[in-house]
Amino acid sequence: MADRLFGYDPARTVAAETHPRPGSGALAAALASSLLILPAGHAEAQGLADLEGVAVGHHTLARRPTGCTVVLTEAGAVAAVDVRGAAPGTRETALLDPVNTVQEVHAVVLAGGSAFGLAAADGVMRYLYERDVGFETGAARVPIVPAAILYDLGIGDPAIRPAADCGYRAAAAAGSDAVEEGSVGAGAGATVGKLGGPGRAMKGGIGTALVTLPGGVQVAALMAVNAVGDVHDPETGALVAGVRTADGREVAGARDILRRPPPPAAPDGENTTIGVVATNVALTQAQLGIVARMAHDGLARAVRPAHTPADGDTIFALSTGRRAGSVSLLQIGALAADVTAEAIVRAVREAAGIPGYPAVRDLKEHTR
Repeated sequence: MADRLFGYDPARTVAAETHPRPGSGALAAALASSLLILPAGHAEAQGLADLEGVAVGHHTLARRPTGCTVVLTEAGAVAAVDVRGAAPGTRETALLDPVNTVQEVHAVVLAGGSAFGLAAADGVMRYLYERDVGFETGAARVPIVPAAILYDLGIGDPAIRPAADCGYRAAAAAGSDAVEEGSVGAGAGATVGKLGGPGRAMKGGIGTALVTLPGGVQVAALMAVNAVGDVHDPETGALVAGVRTADGREVAGARDILRRPPPPAAPDGENTTIGVVATNVALTQAQLGIVARMAHDGLARAVRPAHTPADGDTIFALSTGRRAGSVSLLQIGALAADVTAEAIVRAVREAAGIPGYPAVRDLKEHTR
């Protein structure tokens, strides 16, 4: 009975560990027997994959749970990154400095599994290499695949981690259909609200959001939320998910914990919110660095506290360049912050509970 608390029922979860691309023919048929069936609360939404030239895919290791999420930009996308947390786990971020040679990436990987999860990028590189996608060199095309991870090893068996096969499958599953949200991919093992200890935390997840302006300018975000802090809805002020009361039945938040001794104990490096913001507007790598920086404002609006010594908060910014012409960088950055906050809130609202970590739908939201 305990396993069925908070909407989690092991009998409804099969050993499958994939989310195949709808309509992908042989691939879908080959993977159908291992499809992960998630509890209620698994949703799809307009978001990052609605941008032309961007595809999103998940692969979920249901036995733990954990997983990875891949953002494919096979035609190339100018990219930048902004790392604000003090405990990041990343790959190929140095090349995103505007002073360096490579300006475009072909995919971005978000994964659970702590630093082990960075191996998922190897599988994405293999997937792209097989399709002759990559940075042209004298001998071969080399796929450019930055990555960031979150720590979820405390959920289930830590020996089950995203590896190269996870990345390959997520890339193969990527499509431009509505993005799956909640307890899938990089959000499968994510949790939030850990300043009261693991016994009072809640389920995190992955979410996406999109804004389209008159004239066709688009800005979108995809965020995997595994924060040590609480999640608030900036639009309403509601405390959506976070530290629960001592009896575990309501959301209390970390506000009081942070205002009284002793100081809260938060294991360093065992948290993090990671994600991707993207626009169809043509921007330089230096301009995208500003967009990524401003997107972190949205993270800080929704996650409290954010950018802590215990988090590795990292946001990549991409430009597909499908829309040229004059642009307001201020406007794009402000919209990036808005969709980042919205994606974070959606991530926890669409999550499904697991034993010991109830989801938002299982508890009453409070306004603070």
